[in-house]
Amino acid sequence: MKLYRFITGPDDSAFCHRVTAALNKGWTLHGSPSLTFDATKGVVTCGQAVVKEVDGIDYTPDIKLGEH
Repeated sequence: MKLYRFITGPDDSAFCHRVTAALNKGWTLHGSPSLTFDATKGVVTCGQAVVKEVDGIDYTPDIKLGEH
């Protein structure tokens, strides 16, 4: 089964560490990163899709994607 996650967060080192952690758990980048600016808060938010192929599980909506 192929899993999909979209990681989001402020444009800071913590976001980069979350993506790096996912890559080191076997996830791969899917598409280009995205950025958006929240003028009200004055912050840039990043997003990056990642995917991972896993065997032996069936999809259910309660899957904790970050645990894979």
